[in-house]
Amino acid sequence: MTKSAVVFTDLKASKEAGTELAEKINEKMEGNIPNVVILFASSVHEYDELLKPLKQLTKTEILIGSSSAGEFTVDSFGTDAACAVAISSTDLKFSAGIAHGIKASRENVADELFKTLQSDNQYQYRYHSAMIFADALSGYTDELIDLLTERTGGSYQFFGGGAGDNANFNRTDVFLNEHSATDSAVILAILSNKPIGVGVSHGWQPAGEKMRVTEVDGMRLISLNAMPAEEVFAEYAAKTNQPFDHQAPIPFFLHNVLGIETSDGYKLRVPLAIQPDGSIIIASDIPAGSYVSFMATDGDSARNAALTAATAALQQIDGHKPNVALFFDCVATRLRIGKDFGFELDQVKETLNAINYAGCNTYGQVARVNGQFSGFHNCTAVVCVIPE
Repeated sequence: MTKSAVVFTDLKASKEAGTELAEKINEKMEGNIPNVVILFASSVHEYDELLKPLKQLTKTEILIGSSSAGEFTVDSFGTDAACAVAISSTDLKFSAGIAHGIKASRENVADELFKTLQSDNQYQYRYHSAMIFADALSGYTDELIDLLTERTGGSYQFFGGGAGDNANFNRTDVFLNEHSATDSAVILAILSNKPIGVGVSHGWQPAGEKMRVTEVDGMRLISLNAMPAEEVFAEYAAKTNQPFDHQAPIPFFLHNVLGIETSDGYKLRVPLAIQPDGSIIIASDIPAGSYVSFMATDGDSARNAALTAATAALQQIDGHKPNVALFFDCVATRLRIGKDFGFELDQVKETLNAINYAGCNTYGQVARVNGQFSGFHNCTAVVCVIPE
């Protein structure tokens, strides 16, 4: 049996917000102590003050989550808010871990997270899934997901995202129990004998010529086709008759992301800022030598992507009754489509057909699922459906 509760608060005082979330969870869980509470919270909060009452009052075994850039449930949406999903289950087995030092060594972080996945009784369960949240501002999340896939031999499907801070791009945190941390990643392993559905879609199409990435340095894109990155962006803006303000480029960036060509589609990357040397900071690293294109989309495509992701997640639970869902979408999508983001949330609500869900806007999305786009993404909708 699996019982769940989805809750939301827009209280700004952190201790009071944590208390309100806990009280709502306790009321909805009707005496069932959660095995796990998954929390997403705006950067307006003092996280230690938020986490402590939520952990202690719900008596949950695991409290896990991240800072976020927009928080929502099936009925609510805010950008200075907090939301949570509580799950109590006799059919699912949960375990959690945290690893620090992403900037220093992805290998060490992957090794530490992998320890959480090495459960003695994992082979008693047919399906292996894990939710991962990382400090996206540390970079290298794609590399981290690749390393974890290697460590697990592809036996786990991964979903989740990069922690956010309401588009301030200053500090992003992950949570485990009563503590928050930067430059870190958390993992929640979920073992089950029923499939957990994960769907992913982005709705963007290539709109420019293919270009080779000729020089990068971490999250800094230096050149494309041996030309300075800023010049390439300016040239494309002129060619497509789009305004491009070198001092305030975000409006152009949000409508013209880069797509990395892969064997199973395009993996998106959002440009964030122009550096004095003409390089461009990207929301996640782009491999040197890869091929990229400018990408285009519209509001309808964003809603269709959410629909596609939700539909795929439902299909993957193989006819089992769904219990609760998690939905992650890029903050760039929310900023780009503005008030129309509410229509995207409505699309997910309609597609999930009265299933409770909660989630957040993230700085990148994690989705590694067989037969779908793999790894770490930007501007992509990810939906996870957990069955009864």
